[in-house]
Amino acid sequence: CPVVVAPKNSSVAMPPPADIVKVAIEWPGAFPKLMEIDQVSACVRVLGRPFLNKTFWIFLFQNRNEIKNGAILRLTTSPAQNAQQLHERIQSSSMDAKLEALKDLANYSRDVTFAQEFINLDGISLLTQMVESGTERYQKLQKIMKPCFGDMLSFTLTAFVELMDHGIVSWDTFSVAFIKKIASYVNKFASDISILQRSLAILESMVLNSHDLYQKVAQEITIGQLIPHLQGTDQEIQTYTIAVINALFLKAPDDKRQEMANILAQKQLRSIILTHVIRAQRTINNEMAHQLYVLQVLTFNLLEDRMMTKMDPQDQAQRDIIFELRRIAFDAESEPNNSSGSIEKRKSMYTRDYKKLGFINHVNPAMDFTQTPPGMLALDNMLYFAKHHQDAYIRIVLENSSREDKHECPFGRSSIELTKMLCEILKVGELPSETCNDFHPMFFTHDRSFEEFFCICIQLLNKTWKEMRATSEDFNKARKRVMQVVKEQIMRALTTKPSSLDQFKSKLQNLSYTEILKIRQSERMNQEDFQSRPILELKEKIQPEILELIKQQRLNRLVEGTCFRKLNSRRRQDKFWYCRLSPNHKVLHYGDLEESPQGEVPHDSLQDKLPVADIKAVVTGKDCPHMKEKGALKQNKEVLELAFSILYDSSGQLNFIAPDKHEYCVWTDGLNALLGKDMLSDLTRNDLDTLLSMEIKLRLLDLENIQIPDAPPPIPKEPSNYDFVYDCN
Repeated sequence: CPVVVAPKNSSVAMPPPADIVKVAIEWPGAFPKLMEIDQVSACVRVLGRPFLNKTFWIFLFQNRNEIKNGAILRLTTSPAQNAQQLHERIQSSSMDAKLEALKDLANYSRDVTFAQEFINLDGISLLTQMVESGTERYQKLQKIMKPCFGDMLSFTLTAFVELMDHGIVSWDTFSVAFIKKIASYVNKFASDISILQRSLAILESMVLNSHDLYQKVAQEITIGQLIPHLQGTDQEIQTYTIAVINALFLKAPDDKRQEMANILAQKQLRSIILTHVIRAQRTINNEMAHQLYVLQVLTFNLLEDRMMTKMDPQDQAQRDIIFELRRIAFDAESEPNNSSGSIEKRKSMYTRDYKKLGFINHVNPAMDFTQTPPGMLALDNMLYFAKHHQDAYIRIVLENSSREDKHECPFGRSSIELTKMLCEILKVGELPSETCNDFHPMFFTHDRSFEEFFCICIQLLNKTWKEMRATSEDFNKARKRVMQVVKEQIMRALTTKPSSLDQFKSKLQNLSYTEILKIRQSERMNQEDFQSRPILELKEKIQPEILELIKQQRLNRLVEGTCFRKLNSRRRQDKFWYCRLSPNHKVLHYGDLEESPQGEVPHDSLQDKLPVADIKAVVTGKDCPHMKEKGALKQNKEVLELAFSILYDSSGQLNFIAPDKHEYCVWTDGLNALLGKDMLSDLTRNDLDTLLSMEIKLRLLDLENIQIPDAPPPIPKEPSNYDFVYDCN
């Protein structure tokens, strides 16, 4: 290329053209030089003594348009030349020269261009030969040169790891001798941190990148050799060790994976990790957290086989599990083995008990476990709960099987749904993410952590079911609502990273259904978009309109009326009474009924009346007169939460037990609205939040390109009759 070198003492003092850029040149063994490059004519002038190098001038000519003013160009040995020099130096007979060359090789190998050049010189083979023969070759020198030999091996392994990380060479090319040598370093150089780190890293890569090498590594390295490295204090070594265990676990064939899990259990791996890693007095770094997450996922994935296994109704061993569930729950009620009862009588008794256990198929409960997921895993969880938490199991089953208000939580169906949900939360059967580090310490505190997790959550589900007053009559609808809340409770508790299962259970105690509603409300109200001053002013302006709308809805519901069941302090009776508000909101009509009505009850059929003007107060819960009476009814907390009374005149009272929480809120809100008081129920708060948020969003909608009609819509025709009008007389 054309080159013009300006004389050193040139007297030309003209300003440089706009196409001239100035750059600094640095190279080893010389002072930095300033250079001017003409991007148009490709003319190059060096200010100072010229540095003539053909490759350098060609580079400048080819890249002149990309070089900017003020750039700094550093000259160095080309990768090809560097690779050739290092390839020769690491074969030097001088130990010092060899050590220095390996040190440089470890640094240069990070560059992919250099790595390609060095590998082209068959550098990988050279390094593997050095590793295979290194110990024998320098065996006599180890006693007097052990530090030097250790450093030499460390730099050799480091260079090897860096070169292989570029993915240029296949891992399948390495010999058994090389694998054995690397595996031997795991024990032989346990005290040398750098050699141990590199050896573990090489073993992990071999297992992950080659099926053939996995089998060879699995023969050379044992869990017993790896466990001691977890009991040290170096977190990097612990991380590499768990990474090797994870790699062996991940690549193991399906039939060997459970066997390996049993070996890990025998070696107390979980306990060692908990003691020396998770509960060590130091912060867990991101890489360690990732490896713990991977181990957690792989452990839970052992459940996939049971999760995807359907129950065989003809398998007697599987059916015996269901028999055992029934026996534990109803042992006191079951007939002795030598009973003389007929087979038909026993079948009838079993069918009754299976219904109490909450199965869908009362005759053959095995059919409930033919859906995958969760398959047989749900039955395994139920049996574990029944055997290891027997008191809680019996309490839940008997508590729900003896209910008469159709609010029972069917244990069997709920356990199946919960198991399926827990598998989704923990992603059972999915491969671990390459970037995730979301591990949970509590799962390392118990050998049967998934089963214990289920036992805690099934008790939570039963508790939330009762708090939400869900009914088994429409199980699918109730299941969706309850499961959404239960999943939110579990996920919120898991985000706090509880250190133990007991702490997780404690977190759930503070996340009741009421608390979840409060959290939801708080989160909605604390959304950034709804906290600006104009939005708050708009909310304040339209809130009275929304409250009036809710009030009208409550009063309309009172006008429709509700059927209440009659209760006393001794037992439930199948007698009903009905109460409704007059359309003009001035009179309450009520009266007894022989049976539950199918629709609204006309005013004419209700004999008694109570003018709204005569109402003095509305009381709830313990303040109700019928809740102050002695007897079993007073002790029923659920009934207490649904009780309210109307007080009128000096001693008159009208006592109610609402059929469910929704009707309780509707009636207490409606009665308070009639008396001019605030509506304070949870239902009103939820409705207000929902309607307020919806109204604000509607008012903030962009109305561009939406045509608003000029004329109002036509008035509808008059009705054919006015029979719906209430006669005040």
